[in-house]
Amino acid sequence: MVDENRLGSRTKSKIDPKPENVETAGPSRGDKDKLQGVTLTILSVDLLKTKEGQNRQEHHTDSFHSDNLIVRRGQSFQMWIELSQPFDKNTDELHLELNLGPIPLVSKGTQIIVSLVEEPEGKLWEAKIIEHKDNRIKLSVSSPPTALIGQYRLTVVAQSPKGVAKSTYDPNNDIYMLFNPWCEDDTVYMENEGERTEYILNDVGRLYYGTVNQIGARTWNFGQFADGVLKACFYVLDKTNIPFHGRADPVNVARVISAIVNSLDDNGVLEGNWSGDYFGGTAPTSWTGSVDILKKYHSENGTPVKYGQCWVFSGVTTTVLRCLGIPCRSVTNFSSAHDTDDSMTIDVYFDEKMHPIDAFNTDSIWNFHVWNDCWMARPDLPSGMGGWQAVDSTPQESSQGMFCCGPAPINAIRSGEVFHKYDAHFVFAEVSSDKIYWQRKENGKFRLIHTEKDVVGCCILTKAVGSCDSNDITLLYKYPEGSEEERIAVETAISYGTKSVVYNTSTPKDVSLEVAVKGDGPRMGEDAQLVIKLQNNSTKPRNTNLHSEVAVMYYTGVLKATIKKENIPAKLNPGEVKTLNWVLRYQDYKNQLVDQAALMLTLSGQVKETQQILATQYNFRLRTPDLIITPLGNAVVGKEMTANITFSNPLPQTLKNITVLVEGLGLQSAQKMAVRDVDPCSTVTWTVSFVPTLSGPRKLLASLNCHQLTQVHGVADIIVREN
Repeated sequence: MVDENRLGSRTKSKIDPKPENVETAGPSRGDKDKLQGVTLTILSVDLLKTKEGQNRQEHHTDSFHSDNLIVRRGQSFQMWIELSQPFDKNTDELHLELNLGPIPLVSKGTQIIVSLVEEPEGKLWEAKIIEHKDNRIKLSVSSPPTALIGQYRLTVVAQSPKGVAKSTYDPNNDIYMLFNPWCEDDTVYMENEGERTEYILNDVGRLYYGTVNQIGARTWNFGQFADGVLKACFYVLDKTNIPFHGRADPVNVARVISAIVNSLDDNGVLEGNWSGDYFGGTAPTSWTGSVDILKKYHSENGTPVKYGQCWVFSGVTTTVLRCLGIPCRSVTNFSSAHDTDDSMTIDVYFDEKMHPIDAFNTDSIWNFHVWNDCWMARPDLPSGMGGWQAVDSTPQESSQGMFCCGPAPINAIRSGEVFHKYDAHFVFAEVSSDKIYWQRKENGKFRLIHTEKDVVGCCILTKAVGSCDSNDITLLYKYPEGSEEERIAVETAISYGTKSVVYNTSTPKDVSLEVAVKGDGPRMGEDAQLVIKLQNNSTKPRNTNLHSEVAVMYYTGVLKATIKKENIPAKLNPGEVKTLNWVLRYQDYKNQLVDQAALMLTLSGQVKETQQILATQYNFRLRTPDLIITPLGNAVVGKEMTANITFSNPLPQTLKNITVLVEGLGLQSAQKMAVRDVDPCSTVTWTVSFVPTLSGPRKLLASLNCHQLTQVHGVADIIVREN
């Protein structure tokens, strides 16, 4: 009789030929002679794949909402096989066949023959019988730490003196193989358990945005374990150009994922859009997680999802890499440079009158840019290049013919060794490049007039391990600003750039120029106020005339339009510090803003007495209100509950065509609802209903989007009890 407690839930395999006269008890000597004339067949295969079972628990895959067996390479798993008669190791043979891809080949490693062994050697595909019970045998199956990741099709082959029988393929017995950060011999091995929990198992995170002086944070549902996401992630991997036999190397996998997450040249997951017009899709600021994006891409047969910007690309990349087993985190670089000519510098050009030359200013500094770090050894590079690697799925510049970036070793970026693959030079410029100001002379040539060495990569943040706090990882990417090591790294990188010189100017610099925001910074709907600080460090009077321009810009540093210009004369006494109040009225910007409500103030001028050039650019944003989410009543699995979402309109104008998106892992799948117009400077409350499906701590997220106001979101913590 079959022991159901031992077998758990079993999936039957159809067998041909049909077994005849099979005894369920152990055979006697006479019975053995009779059975030698009967074909040994497979009746059923039990992969012990329940979430509560030993396999899923030991492989840290029990959180996946999938009925398939999901295991990690370099680690054994167990399975039962029920045969038509007791297995006789003296006369019978048995092996497993695992096939990967459309044309599995042993020579390519995509067809695996797993034979039975008496004593496993380790680090190989092999199986050992660890228990006999009547007609059933229990196997311990081992895989190497270099196994290809993927969805393997399993069949069992049995051979007896009478012939060979093979189980019919059953998709319910497909085995998903993932990378294994718990295995010391896997190149993605991560030693610290807290970090493994955060960078593989945590399905909710924090993304940071804004400016270095006005940092905002939002919760993001990575959802790598959600129903359908595992299949979607392998579908995404299948859409890349990586062959099945190349899927053992996390370097290759991370690189192609950084390419396929954007759609620019390969019909990847997300279509980027920075125009402000999101007709026919979802505004990037409205997304609250990756699950709907990946499932939509999968269900629509690889049609790019509309629309994404950098934090959305990064959030989806974190989901895919964590799902596949590569430790990954989203990282935000504030004041992130985009070097368009591989000079390792960000160049700003002015005309003879110190007005910016927009046509020449193709380099930019993004208010913030979000990419990813993933963890792996780099056996393809010199020693010391393993560990965190930067990958960037936002399409900016092509790399080896496709829009991707990385993995670039952070250790190489920090030291300025920009020649290491992949794309270390581009990431170095994002975090450590100098900003060089040039002025056009009367003969048409340009002269260097000013250098800023500390305005790029001002702060690099990621979510802290085990908490919702931020973790400043700037010093992982670069040495302290102004240190000797930092200057050596910059000079090393520049020597490999297209302008391989070290920039110096001999003009005396005794007047300094700084810009700052007041308090927490300007709020949407109010006048924006900044402070301009001029300091005369000399013993003589100084006079200057500052030319100011403020422009609306996309958070990427690309300017939309200049909305105000003025000249600001200043007379400085010896040693004087002069503070000037600068104001931008709401009426001047109210109909001009784009996503993120970002603006840039450019100041330029010349000290009359010394010819010293004064120049700086200051990015700031207008703060938007939060959504306040208030759960109502008790949260119990399977029972409907409600929550109120409260919003205060900060603008003296009516908000129209508003959509609110609500979602929460284990609470509510993404739901988009249109709501009524909101009157000027008024407060409204909406009520949403949902039925929790999972117990434990959960987060309910909401975002609001309309033409006049974006980047409005909120989060509430909810503890759900079992019913």
